[in-house]
Amino acid sequence: MRRGFRRAAAAVTLAALAGLTTACGHDEAATPTSTPSGYADMKQKVDAAESAAAAADRDATGDADR
Repeated sequence: MRRGFRRAAAAVTLAALAGLTTACGHDEAATPTSTPSGYADMKQKVDAAESAAAAADRDATGDADR
């Protein structure tokens, strides 16, 4: 059961990263050295997805101990 939670958490994280990459990849005016517009928002969403994945992993680990 723990493996299922980890897979789900990983899938959520990958989907979030793929969506953010696609959404932010359309800005052709950005130079490689500049920070893309919306970077702070993207980083916040990635951090939230990673936090959710970690919480799911902790939850799965906690359920296995019971």
